[in-house]
This record gives sequence, structure tokens and C-alpha cells, in this order.
Amino acid sequence: MRLLISFLCGTIFAIGLGISGMTNPEKVIGFLTLSSSWDPSLAFVMIGAIAVHFVSYRLVSRRKQPWLSEKFDIPINRKLETRLFVGAVLFGLGWGLSGFCPGPAVVSSVTLVPKVLIFCAAMLSGFALYNIGSFTLSLRNKA
Repeated sequence: MRLLISFLCGTIFAIGLGISGMTNPEKVIGFLTLSSSWDPSLAFVMIGAIAVHFVSYRLVSRRKQPWLSEKFDIPINRKLETRLFVGAVLFGLGWGLSGFCPGPAVVSSVTLVPKVLIFCAAMLSGFALYNIGSFTLSLRNKA
């Protein structure tokens, strides 16, 4: 049941990304480029997403436990660390240079457009490097 609901949520998310234009890198870059041809439409997409999350989070957090899990998995680390800022900068650079962030890139990968596939390969490489670094760090901490 959890897998089916995850698939349905992912499908709804993918459709929303397509309808909103987030899978179109030119539209995203038009939003990120502050010039006379600036396209503010994605700001409305972001505002809508933030509003839905704001309301949903407050409703769901009143529950004692989620529907499909034993407990809520809420991050507890609130420290502003260097790696957080480095990650944010790398994310912003990747988004600005390519016009993709991870979700829309995965949705767009079905097109098999080389630019999208290169971005997805770079993204997966970044995930792997992060996991290798985290694994190495945990080994050092255990020693």
C-alpha cells in the first residue's frame, strides 16, 4: 500500500511539475535571469507550493502518527554548518546553469534529451560523492 501511495504522489508531483513549466529549463532560466525579459510565473508556482505545504504541515503535525509509518521523520539538526552553505551554493549554481533542479530533471529524463541525461548523471555522481564522504566520516568517528 505504501508503495502504491508513493507512486501516486510521485505521479501527481510529476504532472504538477509539467503543468507549471518547471520541466522547461528555458522557463526556469527566464525566472532566474533578472532582466527586462524576466518571467515571474515560477514565483507563483513557488508561492502556491509554500502555501500548500504551510497548511498541510500544520494539519498533519497535529496527528499522533502518520498514516503509513510508525513515526514522523522530522529533522532535528538545526545547525547552520559550512556544508549546508556549500550544498546550497552548488544547488543554486546547478539550477542556474542548467535550468533543472532534481525533481524536474528526473521527470524530464524520460525525454532522453542529452542535456537532461548529463544533468541527471552529474546529480547522481554528486549523490554518490556525498554518500562516500558521509561513509568515510562515519568510519573516522567510530575510530
